[in-house]
Amino acid sequence: MTFRPFWLAAASVAALISACATTPAAPPQAEAPAPAPAPEPARPKAQVGAFGFDVSGMDASAAAGDDFFRYANGKWAERTEIPADRSNITSFAAIAETAAQRTRAIIEDAAAQNAAEGSEARKIGDYFGSFMDEARIEQLGIAPVKPELDRIYAVRTRKDLSRELGLTLRADVDALNATDFYTDRLFGLWVAEDLNDTTKYRPYLMQGGLGMPDREYYLGDSARFRELRTKYQAHVAAMFKLAGYDQPDARAKRVMDLETAIARAHWTVDDTANVQKANTVWSRAELAKKAPGIDWDAFLAAAGLQDQERFGAWQDTAIAGIARLVGAQPLQAWRDYLAFHAIERGAPFLSKAFVDEHFAFNGQALTGQPQQRERWKRGVDNTSTALGEAVGKLYVQRHFSPEAKAELQRMADNVLKAFGQRIDRLDWMSAETKAEARKKLANFRVYVGYPDKWRDYSGLEVVRGDAYGNQYRADLFEYRRNLAKLGKPVDREEWFMTPHTVNALFAPSQNSIIFPAGILEPPFFDLNADPAVNYGAIGGVIGHEVSHGFDDLGAQFDANGNLRNWWKPEDLARFKAEAKKLADQYSAYEALPGLNLRGEQVLGENIADVAGLATAYDAYHLSLGGAAPRTIDGFSADQRIYLGWAQIYRAKYRDEALRRAVITGVHSPGPWRALTVRNQDPWYPAFNVQPGQKLHLAPADRVKIW
Repeated sequence: MTFRPFWLAAASVAALISACATTPAAPPQAEAPAPAPAPEPARPKAQVGAFGFDVSGMDASAAAGDDFFRYANGKWAERTEIPADRSNITSFAAIAETAAQRTRAIIEDAAAQNAAEGSEARKIGDYFGSFMDEARIEQLGIAPVKPELDRIYAVRTRKDLSRELGLTLRADVDALNATDFYTDRLFGLWVAEDLNDTTKYRPYLMQGGLGMPDREYYLGDSARFRELRTKYQAHVAAMFKLAGYDQPDARAKRVMDLETAIARAHWTVDDTANVQKANTVWSRAELAKKAPGIDWDAFLAAAGLQDQERFGAWQDTAIAGIARLVGAQPLQAWRDYLAFHAIERGAPFLSKAFVDEHFAFNGQALTGQPQQRERWKRGVDNTSTALGEAVGKLYVQRHFSPEAKAELQRMADNVLKAFGQRIDRLDWMSAETKAEARKKLANFRVYVGYPDKWRDYSGLEVVRGDAYGNQYRADLFEYRRNLAKLGKPVDREEWFMTPHTVNALFAPSQNSIIFPAGILEPPFFDLNADPAVNYGAIGGVIGHEVSHGFDDLGAQFDANGNLRNWWKPEDLARFKAEAKKLADQYSAYEALPGLNLRGEQVLGENIADVAGLATAYDAYHLSLGGAAPRTIDGFSADQRIYLGWAQIYRAKYRDEALRRAVITGVHSPGPWRALTVRNQDPWYPAFNVQPGQKLHLAPADRVKIW
């Protein structure tokens, strides 16, 4: 069956209305009989609607069983316009806008303090102030990048080239975080626990080197990809011209040809996410034997890795293929390639002509975003990237209460308890595998809000008036911070997100779950909201992250985070069969004409959604301690849980952005994440969903994973 949601074709009819600031309207009548309403205890009003979700954003004319996304979010979708400076609008983005406003105030306060030289407040203020000093940036033009361009121009031998490639290496990828798979540098470095022995760190090399998002943009035969390739080559030429290079068109063609060759060597998204296939380790000597073409001694010395004896080769054949190109492609092509990428990386920190050209391709052409984001927003993002925990420390002092932290911990405890009970109830899993699953669950660590120990930025030099240099030094600082882990004990309490990030994560090798303060805002979480809504929203996210420990990737890691098979064969076969049902279910959804979701590519996230929401439902009922759930304003508790879930996945996309999300992403776009309710048995009676309705699944077809 193919579904295309109404909101893709609907014209936007109003200015953006925040998902977090709506006016409640008369609610629709509940479709299933509900218990008699019980009096509500007095409590402060929730920030969204009367009790925690946006009734006015629902579309009661839609049947929940035909289009649950529209039923939960239809009026919001009709009245909400994607801002001109965005390629999509989601609940995550709405909270991120609030976080950006708060962070701007923090940064500007830091800038106004005239704090002591070398202090974190001074660095925050100087970094942001330098980025906002457009007159100074305009005056400098291309000059800040000139030393790097001169060094590239001096490359005359393969050894020189290898050394230059080593100098560009940065710790800007994460093999277990699908949003950070790729880098525009030839290789990326991921410093993480050894997958086979998580008591020590290992450096992993990963494929990179592309200026467009994925190999398919270079190799795909659709009209859209052919058009983008033409625009990209023109963009490369424009950047060369702005930087004062002669023969910009010829240089651009050499870059395009070289990147196309690199793309042919690349692994796909699915292959990259296959941890068993990717867990390849090479000795220092094997680098030269298995990936000839690079002078690895020169590369590693320049990269500061000369003392490492073993490396992870995440996409081994791609690394070998790219190395062959280093040894075979003309040096002039490599000089052009390196020069372009140096200019392209620096462009957001250079004069207006570079900024505008960078946005014309990376924003408008690739994602359909009509307008550049305001400069202060970009400044906030860049400052947060460079000094994230320093900014985050100030953020949580102002915007995250001890009461919110304590409530999230209580909810997480209930979710973990509920997940354990779900393990116990599984009728298809053997006692031996259940014991291993229980052991893993008992070893989970949950971190809420902010880290217990903060990162030290004393080694980061920030110079007022040097926007490009500050960004360059911040990247290098982060790279060296990662290199410093090698040979030291693993830090089990490291945070991989800043406290004001609007997201959450599970770290498979650490069995740790992180919920930054940034995401703990309405509609995800509100201390004053109805608990059923909170459990459907942030409880579903907590369950999602817990379930990542047991999805198609997480289930391969044991209680200590080691990559080890702890499954009996028959249990694993049943798990894979159920997972295939879910992959097939999502492959049937059509995002754009002729473009369906890729069920295998988004499988891990969808397993986490299915299991996470089911666990959150159980956790809510556990939290009642035997009391009867209440009906509020005509909505039963079960309805509120599922509406809370659906409203955190509000989303609208420009076609270009949706296409990119489907091709390169491992998350289903928001409207399809909302549809995971189809696999939840209690959803059917809650909304009186009947056979024959579009979203109805027969009980045997509902996916039950965990």
